[in-house]
Amino acid sequence: MSQPVDSAVSAVRTYVEQHSAAFLDDLIEGLRSPSAPAGPDHAPDVRRGADWLAAALTATGFPTTEVWPTPGAPAVHAERPSADPGAPTVQPAARQDVQPAVREDGRHSGPFEPVVRDRDNRLHARGAADDQGQVFLHTLGVRSRLATAGRTASAVHLKPLIEGEEESGPPHFRSLVERHADRLAADAVIVSDTGTRPEDTPTVCTGMRGLAECEIRLHGPDQDIHSGSFGVAVPHSATSVARLAAALHDEHARAAVPGFHDGVAELTDRERELLAEHWRRVP
Repeated sequence: MSQPVDSAVSAVRTYVEQHSAAFLDDLIEGLRSPSAPAGPDHAPDVRRGADWLAAALTATGFPTTEVWPTPGAPAVHAERPSADPGAPTVQPAARQDVQPAVREDGRHSGPFEPVVRDRDNRLHARGAADDQGQVFLHTLGVRSRLATAGRTASAVHLKPLIEGEEESGPPHFRSLVERHADRLAADAVIVSDTGTRPEDTPTVCTGMRGLAECEIRLHGPDQDIHSGSFGVAVPHSATSVARLAAALHDEHARAAVPGFHDGVAELTDRERELLAEHWRRVP
């Protein structure tokens, strides 16, 4: 018989509080790796960060942990089956790479020298909140819940995937996913690279925006054309580019590309009310 939700949450909170010092020490160890994939000089650091994360997932109880190489930075994949073969499969998806940083940027401490500062009682380090901290919280969540529930297997099948190139494209992520499509099949994906506003209110992100890119080449006259003789008759290249860019959206800033919104679920009236209420509360 499962625990009531309130009781289960309370037990997990108590467990986290009792083990917070050990959790913090583990996170600090992971943050020491300068996993910023900006150039080949950082490749060994990114690989060390991936190896550390794989080891952390193994210590959490994932029987399968693998570091998947790519032509660039590696990704980490792990699997932890549920005791129920028919349980759904959940995939926590995140990244372990960070933006390059140096102390000379104006920091009070090195970006990869984690420190808890007295002034705000917060852990300061590159990746502490974006996104290695969130990645580590997945492992803490699993450890805490299983420990308090007295189980060795989770209620769902878990297949985390943590990539290492988000901050640089990622140039090889699509081919990685296509290559391992069978291993990565899941019923739900949880993305931890999101925000929380305000800090004292738990936030669940139910939708995200993506990025589509393309390259357009516009060819105009091969030589200068005198505006007094050819103005208006020959379209100006800069004007044509501006009109093309402006045509991508309508007057309400909605994408005007045919088919762009196909398959996108419209917000319900209740969701719009909740969004409006949320933004009213944000300082």
